[in-house]
Amino acid sequence: MSRGKKTLILALILICLYQGIAQAGSQYSSQWNEKPKPSQNFPAQYTDVEGILTFRGNQERSAPSYGTTDMKQFRPKIVWEKKTKSSSWGGGAGWTGQPAIVRWAPEVLKTMNVKAKFLSKPDFTEVIYASLDGYVYFLDLETGEETRNPIKIGNPIKGSVSVDARGYPLLYVGEGIPEKGTIGFNLFSLTDQKLLLHVSGKDPFAYRTWGAFDSSAMFNREDDSLIVGGENGLVYYLKLNTVFKPSEKTITINPIISKYRYKIAGNSYQGIENSLAIHGNLAFFADNGGSVQALNLTTYTSEWALPPVDDTDATIVLETEGGVPYLYTGTEVDKQGTTGNSYIRKINGLTGEVVWQNQYKSFSLLGAHPVNGGLLATPVLGKQEISNLVIFTIARFGTFSGGLMVALNKSTGKEAWRLPMKNYAWSSPVDVYDQSGKAYLIQADSVGKISVISASNGLEVGCLNIGTNIEASPAVFNNYAVVASRGGKIYGIKLE
Repeated sequence: MSRGKKTLILALILICLYQGIAQAGSQYSSQWNEKPKPSQNFPAQYTDVEGILTFRGNQERSAPSYGTTDMKQFRPKIVWEKKTKSSSWGGGAGWTGQPAIVRWAPEVLKTMNVKAKFLSKPDFTEVIYASLDGYVYFLDLETGEETRNPIKIGNPIKGSVSVDARGYPLLYVGEGIPEKGTIGFNLFSLTDQKLLLHVSGKDPFAYRTWGAFDSSAMFNREDDSLIVGGENGLVYYLKLNTVFKPSEKTITINPIISKYRYKIAGNSYQGIENSLAIHGNLAFFADNGGSVQALNLTTYTSEWALPPVDDTDATIVLETEGGVPYLYTGTEVDKQGTTGNSYIRKINGLTGEVVWQNQYKSFSLLGAHPVNGGLLATPVLGKQEISNLVIFTIARFGTFSGGLMVALNKSTGKEAWRLPMKNYAWSSPVDVYDQSGKAYLIQADSVGKISVISASNGLEVGCLNIGTNIEASPAVFNNYAVVASRGGKIYGIKLE
């Protein structure tokens, strides 16, 4: 074939691709019930509070651990455990089920109803864990003792709590299953644990009637706002109008609530189960249909939306390169049937362009009680020793019960290493670092094995087995990891 013909064919292909993209864009629509006032950009640093205050720690969803570890023996050890109550969904925690871990500032600690013995404890650090039993527990990080009475929500909670990024005593809790007939999300005062706000997920503005909230909210400490996605397909933006008076031990809110809905051609599953990731004024999320989109929080319009692929519940992780936010995301095998591909992608956050894509054949259990394969775990964005890598954990890969951890080069998408897993994992891996910058991964799986893995080469260097399924994602504070199982317990684990 002559060069001229090749050039003509290439031009025709590009024209068709462009027309396809333009057509997809024209079949996208969105609407606010009432647009908020322009918000301030999210600060580069999500919080200056010590700890993990939202799912995966920050607005980029890339910080599931705080501080450093000095592991020498690589033998994780259970130092305490807390048995929860139970509901129709059991106890402990399920997916995503990450705790918040907060080292409260002394002036804030004094305003809260924490038990007296902890008010004077040096470096007191509190674990806040929402359970499938319908309660939120408050525990001492080092001992697991209850620091105050639990809050009764009444509905099983599947998602992860969020604490106000300013370190204010304000707590977000989403509800997962309408066991008591109602369902939505809540904001509580942590001065007295009283309910400040309940928002129903059964909203006539939504295109979908399922009202659960597995998404973990994001607080903007610069403009006193909160943003969260719902399984009803709405994005909620709350101007909180918070008044915190430490001297009076009170906190109040007077929220103005705005709601965003959308339609994308070929996607009838608008439910948002992943937690929004944010860069400046751009919020990124995926949905149950597999669409990915960027929402501008200044203009409150969609910058772009990709057509659906397959159910995407794992939270997007982002990193800025040369001023451009790049997204790392992947799909489940759900709408494809019992077998299909988990599509792992890097996406330009400004344009929606797919930079690279890999696919991993996976299996899925469908029916009344589905257990999907593919990507359910939120990826690890490598730092320090592994700053060139992004690491994914893929469920039901290789065999129906198996899984895969795979480290990909951020620039090219090529595999740096892979670790086949005998048992799959929905639990998200956590990256931890020692003082020299050496990186390790903490990975829990579906039979209760918690592995310590060298992040530079994928070799397992130690493990602990609690003997029951762990779907929840751990949070790590220095040498302490906290995670709950489907077996009805919360565990405090020392990384030794």
